[in-house]
Amino acid sequence: MNRSLHIILNCGVVGCLGILLALAERFLDGYSIQILNLVAINILLALSLNLIYGFTGMFSLGHAGFMAIGAYVCALLILTPDQKATLFLLEPAYPWIEAAHAPFLLAVAAGGLAAGAAALLVGIPLLRLGDDYLGIATLGFAEIVRVLANNLPRITNGALGFKGIPAYADLWWNYGWCLLGLLIVVRLLGSTTGQCLKAIRDDEIAARAMGVDAFRLKLLSFTLGAFFAGVGGGLLASLLTTIDPKMFLFTMTFNVLMMVVMGGLGSVTGSVIAGAAVTMILEWLRFVENPITVGNLTLPGIPGMRMVVFSLLLIAVILFRREGLMGTREITWERMAAWVRRGRTA
Repeated sequence: MNRSLHIILNCGVVGCLGILLALAERFLDGYSIQILNLVAINILLALSLNLIYGFTGMFSLGHAGFMAIGAYVCALLILTPDQKATLFLLEPAYPWIEAAHAPFLLAVAAGGLAAGAAALLVGIPLLRLGDDYLGIATLGFAEIVRVLANNLPRITNGALGFKGIPAYADLWWNYGWCLLGLLIVVRLLGSTTGQCLKAIRDDEIAARAMGVDAFRLKLLSFTLGAFFAGVGGGLLASLLTTIDPKMFLFTMTFNVLMMVVMGGLGSVTGSVIAGAAVTMILEWLRFVENPITVGNLTLPGIPGMRMVVFSLLLIAVILFRREGLMGTREITWERMAAWVRRGRTA
């Protein structure tokens, strides 16, 4: 299949998505639109972690920290000076914090760049570690970010966080950033650099022996993944219109990790499918937290039960399909064309 046909088909898919988004805005209620927004953000977050863990083999648990950096930077830039003057109750904000203001596009990009810069800074010493040690170190980094957010009231407003953040993150912004992240990740993985990243994942020693600069490429993957995690955090802050340090606990990283594992480590398609599926399943499972009446018996709702049920589903996936829904496979136009040809000849 030639390149021109690829471009035409991809543009057709983007056009269909645009039509679906326009129809969703017109006919769906606010709750359904909120779920669609979360789907886009979670897909972006799953792609960013899969780039680090699934395609480069770095076990990182610091995603919540990168999301927090992106969320706070974006919130500080889109809140007006007047809003910040009323929000900072514990201590007044620094003058440069109160005066900072930027359009939403630049604010989200700045959140991503701040997260990427933090990843670059901590990645230089941390990426020399391996396997479980890297996971523990990045988990510590995420906890440091959360503690700093709690204890820098003149920058982050401390434990109170921010409320009334402008709700700019609509379907178009969220899916636009999601598509941009998808495009960059796909193009990167299809390049020579992407092949080197997979070689590092499979056998770093062999990759080094073949002349691959493993440390530089791992740092690139780590920084790019953190950038999109920061973008996702900024979009989430604007979507929810409120943030505080308690949002960015380890459970947030665990939720993203669930999507990556369920979709398949090393599969872009798996991240897209699992990001959408996990988001909708978690919302659908909210009914188990409400009282349930069966005949004359009423079972009380148990807060948090949906995570228990979902964790059981995740365990089942790991037990019976350890490689995830897609494994390392991708749905491509060539594969779809082959399915069509087989269907015709059957």
